[in-house]
Amino acid sequence: MYWRRIAELPAWLRAVMVGQLVNGAGALAWIYLTLYLVEDRGMSAQQAGFAAAAYGVGLVGGNLGGGWFGDRFGLRTAALASQLLWAISCLAMPLVPGPSIAVVAALAGLFGGAGRPNLSALVAISLPAERRREGIALSRTASNAGFTIGPPLGGLLAAYDFSLVFVVDAVTSLVMAAIIWRWVPNARQTTGLSTTGLWKTVLRDRAVLVVLVTIVIVDTVYRQIFATMPLLLRDAGAPTVAYGVLLGASSVVIVLCEASLAVRLRGHRATRVIAAGFACIGIGLAVLGVWPALGGAAVAIAVMTAGEMLYKPTATAHVADAAPDGMVGRYSSLYAAASISGMFLAPAIGGTTYQHAPGLLYPVAASLALAAGAVLLLSRAGARDALPSESTAQPSSAS
Repeated sequence: MYWRRIAELPAWLRAVMVGQLVNGAGALAWIYLTLYLVEDRGMSAQQAGFAAAAYGVGLVGGNLGGGWFGDRFGLRTAALASQLLWAISCLAMPLVPGPSIAVVAALAGLFGGAGRPNLSALVAISLPAERRREGIALSRTASNAGFTIGPPLGGLLAAYDFSLVFVVDAVTSLVMAAIIWRWVPNARQTTGLSTTGLWKTVLRDRAVLVVLVTIVIVDTVYRQIFATMPLLLRDAGAPTVAYGVLLGASSVVIVLCEASLAVRLRGHRATRVIAAGFACIGIGLAVLGVWPALGGAAVAIAVMTAGEMLYKPTATAHVADAAPDGMVGRYSSLYAAASISGMFLAPAIGGTTYQHAPGLLYPVAASLALAAGAVLLLSRAGARDALPSESTAQPSSAS
């Protein structure tokens, strides 16, 4: 059934997913950025950290603003430009002098971040309402499958010549750009962008506002598995490789199960599925709070992986479904920015709390995730939460 569902997608969307697989496998440069800057460019750890932070700031800005360009110039055009500019940034990184590295890193984050909401919006509008969650899950599956290949490949290339990491990343991005140019239908330009204004529209849309706020909270606590779990396992005496194995196993489960789960749950109301995902995140964090050891981490990752598969594709599709005509790109940008907010919030908040009150970090994080799920269920967000089959939105071949 899994392959049959893929075969039923539009041909151009299947081509894009192949490109996401290739691009995910080549997404190496910024995984190893800090190590590259210290070992090959002679930076201190602090200087490398500032450069990496500049990339993070650019990434958030790109996710937040990329959808505006998609709505203004067409999602296809914006996605294509993002891939080309990202490739240029990758090729520039080994060549620019030290003082310019942070600038290039920030631009790379901006360009790379801008592509994500536009690709999500393309997937959302290309499918009928009842298949959007499934399509987004399949798109995430393609990217995650590539990510299972990328880090080991990057490690091998870095051992030989670190510059090759950036070259491979650029080449795979150019492959993705070629697929977008060849296969994705021409986008039509959106008119009347200034009629209402994005923020005025969103502030009136209480249902979407509740989802976005709860996503920021849950993403911040969810990313403690990247920000502070390594420290917890180190302090518990677990070997470093155990952490990598847990994350790798989580990626494999997502690749194998997420799309099928989206198909099974496509008839359920979005806010209920998202809230169930939030609850799994909270339960997993609670397990870490009461069992701060390798065994607890394994259980927590298993439960939180289930939560990720429940809420991420569903919330992405739900926000896109709620977008007024001509605002799909910008609504997708708001979701994309909310969904990566934990990248800069989690390390600062989690690191500080773990240092001064380690026993409180995971219980408080668990409580926040569970509270976010409760707020989502108890709010009147359900008033806009029609079943997918009840949606009046129509699929589009391009936008």
